[in-house]
Amino acid sequence: MSGHIFFADTYFGFDDALYAAVRLIDLVARGDKSIGDMRDALPQMVNTPEIRIDVAEERKSAVVYTVKQSLLAAGAEVNDIDGVRVSRDGGWWLLRASNTQSALVVRCEAQGEDALEDLKAEVIAELNKAGLAVDRLEPSAGH
Repeated sequence: MSGHIFFADTYFGFDDALYAAVRLIDLVARGDKSIGDMRDALPQMVNTPEIRIDVAEERKSAVVYTVKQSLLAAGAEVNDIDGVRVSRDGGWWLLRASNTQSALVVRCEAQGEDALEDLKAEVIAELNKAGLAVDRLEPSAGH
């Protein structure tokens, strides 16, 4: 979502915009499709903007940990590289502690509006189980 692209394939494994541009040019040059055709072939997704939920600095990491434990206990497949990312059929959601504010950050992405609403409802349920009173996820949501 941030526009950063990290390569660990035939490269050193870090973010490099010029290298990403060269790789894209190479892909187009070697292929038989235009860049527009390649873009059109990608799944059409809908997503939330970055949603920040104000949480005390000393509590934000504990909330993420509590949500992670709840998800693992329920058998969810969790990626915990930067917070908690849960993949669902056709979408995903992410909850992480902000590095710059006393806040939690939430993002969701799905293949349609109904699926996106389902993912947002799952995040809300997990946050409520972790002790936060959250009733909706909106870009200006806060505590």
